[in-house]
Amino acid sequence: MLASGVNAADRPIVIAHRGASGLLPEHTIAAYTRAIDDGADFIEPDLVPTRDGVLVARHENEISGTTDVASRAEFADRKTTKTIDGASVTGWFTEDFTLAELKTLRARERLPELRGTANDGRFEIPTLDEIITLAKARGVGIYPETKHPTYFAAIGLPLEAKLVAALDAAGWRDADAPVFIQSFEVNNLKRLDGMTGVRLIQLVAAEGGPADGTYRSYAEMLTPEGLKAVAAYADGIGPEKTLVIPRGPDMRLTSPTRLVADAHAAGLKVHPWTFRAENYFLPADHRKGEDPRAHGELAGEIRAYLATGIDGLFSDFTAEAVAAR
Repeated sequence: MLASGVNAADRPIVIAHRGASGLLPEHTIAAYTRAIDDGADFIEPDLVPTRDGVLVARHENEISGTTDVASRAEFADRKTTKTIDGASVTGWFTEDFTLAELKTLRARERLPELRGTANDGRFEIPTLDEIITLAKARGVGIYPETKHPTYFAAIGLPLEAKLVAALDAAGWRDADAPVFIQSFEVNNLKRLDGMTGVRLIQLVAAEGGPADGTYRSYAEMLTPEGLKAVAAYADGIGPEKTLVIPRGPDMRLTSPTRLVADAHAAGLKVHPWTFRAENYFLPADHRKGEDPRAHGELAGEIRAYLATGIDGLFSDFTAEAVAAR
């Protein structure tokens, strides 16, 4: 059993979204460590590959918003424009750097207007292996997301085999392992279902659809029949939180939808995302004051979602989520 109790069947899990990313730059060992100290059951690395095929933790493969790469003269010529999942993106991309080169970069705050820049330049980009080492040493689980798997497969850097190999090396091979793998795409989860026994989570957003084109929209996946189809290859869903409790025209929480009940009926766990403390992100009925940077009543919002029967949640603020649970 993990130290923080992730095997407690009746207790919703707290997933540290990119680490304690409300307090420290996301996807750094410091942010993951702080989240563990604050009681996280799982830490969440978003995974992208380097040019030499090493999986590292960044929210996106375009890294100008989360590292100091744009200020590094030696990498100025790496700036380029690519089409990622149908969208044109300009910047610097992990797949154009070796691991050794990425290790010379330093992390910076992705939301400086809300969270400041006091910790910019202090931390490097971690590898998946480094994150697994930390998680095993501290007795918590990991909840990796495979980012843009169709895109990376198309350029010869598929994610799945390297991820499964790392989990196998850690002894994490089956549903009892302290691991969930998540993806917004479908086909790579189906491939993973044949490669590993660890639990799989289908991410769903309030708008759009999977980049691999398997569905025209995520909404198609959230009908009772759609959820049964998801249950054929996944163990749960990770819905955008407004799919569980919508917000009204006044931005206050309204009544819960049937999603949790329908997912449970299909045998699926429900882990909504993402719970953040700043007024900017909170529903109107849980804000305090007018400053978008100020912290409101995050615990109150989380308790409203826990009352729907969710099985876990993603939060940038681990301590507040653990306290609310």
